[in-house]
Amino acid sequence: MVENWYTGIVTKIENATDNTRRFWIQIPELERFDFKPGQFVTLDLPIHEKKNKRWRSYSIASHPDGSNVIELVIVLLEGGAGSTYLFNEVKEGSELTLRGPLGVFVLPETLDTEIFFICTGTGIAPFRAMTHYLKNHQIPHKDIHLIFGSRYEKDLLYADEMRQLEQSFPGFHYIPTLSRQEDWNGRKGYVHHIYEEMLQDKRPANFYLCGWKNMIDEAKQRIQALGYDRKQIHQELYG
Repeated sequence: MVENWYTGIVTKIENATDNTRRFWIQIPELERFDFKPGQFVTLDLPIHEKKNKRWRSYSIASHPDGSNVIELVIVLLEGGAGSTYLFNEVKEGSELTLRGPLGVFVLPETLDTEIFFICTGTGIAPFRAMTHYLKNHQIPHKDIHLIFGSRYEKDLLYADEMRQLEQSFPGFHYIPTLSRQEDWNGRKGYVHHIYEEMLQDKRPANFYLCGWKNMIDEAKQRIQALGYDRKQIHQELYG
């Protein structure tokens, strides 16, 4: 377990959606911050006396590029002490205490089946990192399907970037689906209907789930009901 805590400097902040921000953090004491796509960092925020109530973990949204800068994408949770602090108190130039990389939500070395990335909201973060990494390193793979659920089009994180990846990265398929927007020409409804429809033939696949507990619990039940083994399902739970 990595126990080193570092001081990070927030070098850039951008609004991504109405309630989501992108934070770029540099770790000056490291020449490069090495991590595997899918891993996360834990921030120690000054929001409580007890340290375990100060810790907030966020998946790294950027891919390893040999630098000491990482990107986090964070949603403002109503009543959430951590995200409220980050949105209200943290500016460009602010210092953040962090440790990592942590976590085992990573891809296997050999990608010998189709992969389904299933996510909602900021759960797209690890899949963005994984997809860029696979493309940049030209790692052999079967088809990769990113099924990203949101309520409205304005909530789709990295939408233009994902569409460009779909055009430039053979075998990568970006499938946004909206549950509330009527004037949308793409897929409508929830993420579960998409993979259930695609996998009627029960072909070999592995599943990576990232998001809130309700979505992940339902996805695990539905994927196993399709006939897949729980060992083919990997998850990163938020909240």
